[in-house]
Amino acid sequence: MYDGDKAYGVAAYNLRDMTPAIFNAKAVMFATGRYARTFKINSNAHANTGDGLSILARRGIPLEDMEFVQFHPTGLAKSGILMSEAARGEGGRLYNSAGERFMEKYAPEKMELAPRDVVSRAIMKEILDGKGAKEEPFAVYLDLTHLGEKKINERLPELRDLALTFLGRDMVKEPILISPIAHYSMGGIPVDINGHVKKSPKELTEGLYAAGECACVSIHGANRLGANSLLEALFFGRWVGQTILKDLETLNLKEASTKDASGMLEELNTLLNSDGNEKLFFIREELQEIMTKNVGVFREENRLLEAKKMIKELRARYKNIKLEDKEKIFNTELQEALELGHMLDYSMFIVEGAIKRKESRGAHYREDYPKRDDKNFLKHTFGYLRDDDIKIEYADVKITKYQPQERKY
Repeated sequence: MYDGDKAYGVAAYNLRDMTPAIFNAKAVMFATGRYARTFKINSNAHANTGDGLSILARRGIPLEDMEFVQFHPTGLAKSGILMSEAARGEGGRLYNSAGERFMEKYAPEKMELAPRDVVSRAIMKEILDGKGAKEEPFAVYLDLTHLGEKKINERLPELRDLALTFLGRDMVKEPILISPIAHYSMGGIPVDINGHVKKSPKELTEGLYAAGECACVSIHGANRLGANSLLEALFFGRWVGQTILKDLETLNLKEASTKDASGMLEELNTLLNSDGNEKLFFIREELQEIMTKNVGVFREENRLLEAKKMIKELRARYKNIKLEDKEKIFNTELQEALELGHMLDYSMFIVEGAIKRKESRGAHYREDYPKRDDKNFLKHTFGYLRDDDIKIEYADVKITKYQPQERKY
């Protein structure tokens, strides 16, 4: 629950039997994870549907830097199961269907050890040029056979098991098939270094906190480096928890009432009683297709504008969905419908931020604006949900010890 200035609790329902509940609190922390499931091929768990982002956006809280979505270069073809950085770190080599070790063209010094965005774009360029794997055109080959069975079993045993299980290929004996996958979220709920949620670039919300990948402290800027997610996964949860403990001494408890849960109850009842002709599965499939095709590794003005138009159409269709399951006991179809509504919301932020950012920076790459433009876009994006559109404003980037420099490979 949030009154525009202060958070004072959470309204929820029990999936077991749809019993509603209110948790009144002095402080509320969101730790709801990442949002890459809006893309068709991704490494995220099925629960990572970005719900926390949409829940706050619907209440006027901005979302920051949502256009910066990192694509990991090595996910198993089709499934998106992650082949970690270790595969390339131990000496994995990338080849196209012509047998070319193509990273020589894109980063001759760093080769496969170039940053994730560089490698992801190189792989996609080979695929788009028709040099994808013979067995799977939307993939290339990652070859580790030269490492030998002993080293692979010592250094990469889990990756070998994953490739065997989900791809049916033994990396000891043959190359595996990989493709870029939506992986990490640099943007999210704007917070200060202590986890206080911002309601504008310069204003904090009382009693509301966020930590983990749903939050945007902006420690990663526009492109996270490998292993740096540990800051959010291991550090900030504890750090923000300690902040809350200190803040509790001065935070007041605002009493919640059943009226505060009316919005949630209305949404649940609307979905359960809707008698439209749309199926949530098809809307979700179309959303993921649109985001992958138009807002993926490569972005361009016309495709982004098309994505914006199509997502608005999907949001209109979403209002006309029909759930087959009308029961209240473990209604997972209702849960998926709620999650789809959230995905449609925050996808608009990704698209609008990408449209407005007419440059290439970090994980955001515009084919029509391939250069970084510090003069006009060295700034954070703050997006606000306004009915069926996103209002964008910008905030300064705090530069400390290191000045931005051009990356060269």
